[in-house]
Amino acid sequence: MPKFYARRRLSILAALTGLIASVGLFNGPTASAALPTPVSAATARTYLASLTVATEDRTGYDRDLFTHWITISGTCNTRETVLKRDGTNVVTSSACAATSGSWYSVYDGATWTAASDLDIDHLVPLAEAWDSGADAWTAAQRQAFANDLVRPQLIAVTDNVNQQKSDQDPAEWMPSVSSYACTYVRAWVQVKYYYDLSIDSAEKTKLSSVLSGC
Repeated sequence: MPKFYARRRLSILAALTGLIASVGLFNGPTASAALPTPVSAATARTYLASLTVATEDRTGYDRDLFTHWITISGTCNTRETVLKRDGTNVVTSSACAATSGSWYSVYDGATWTAASDLDIDHLVPLAEAWDSGADAWTAAQRQAFANDLVRPQLIAVTDNVNQQKSDQDPAEWMPSVSSYACTYVRAWVQVKYYYDLSIDSAEKTKLSSVLSGC
């Protein structure tokens, strides 16, 4: 069983801060692409040092084991909620579908005006989570992970860039916008730490390298 439930008490302030920030994004006149703010580089380095290093095992993985895009509020599911959060001047239909707006993809620096050009990236991919310990979780725990709006785990990005990333970890893939590297690895480490997921040796080496320059 993952240890993240034991960490809830320690993480409650950070969770509330992230929630308040999310509310602010919804209530403001516009929103810009942004994850919930990741932990600092110093905190990420501390978290990274505590993560278990283990060989990944994908035996039994199936994306359907992670129920995602659940209803968040009213007619809005997780995808629609992130599109609204990460876009500027987003207009939605009564079914919560984004009919217009503008989205800046921090991974590749592209700007889009059609929601169909965006994917919602699981920053730590579902398959990566499975490899790293989520295979031992309950269905409810996997659903919580796949729809986490509090941790820096979901972000709207260019669809083909997300598909290029696929299930790769930072040792295998990083955003082409180099200025986003620190944010990306800080978020990666925070999510892995919160959910008590392991890392492999190459992954740790890459994360350490990037964090050393943050």
